[in-house]
Amino acid sequence: MTTSLMLVGIWAVAANLAVVVSGRDDQWGRVYALIASGVPLLGLVTWQNGPLVGLIVLAAGMSVLLWPVAPRGRWIDRLFGRVAK
Repeated sequence: MTTSLMLVGIWAVAANLAVVVSGRDDQWGRVYALIASGVPLLGLVTWQNGPLVGLIVLAAGMSVLLWPVAPRGRWIDRLFGRVAK
């Protein structure tokens, strides 16, 4: 197992703990910190292990951080829905 995959495992545990501990007080601060630390890790994983593993790690990270991803998906859907009509 590469170092990057071990770091992603630690990131995943920290992300799950942040979600469990998360209240209404500073949820977005935690989310932004997880995104800021996860993007470089995703790049490192993709570089060391290839694009397939990178996509798997991306999907896992998105499943943990579903709340910030869902509004962006709806925004993209609205944007392309207006263009297509």
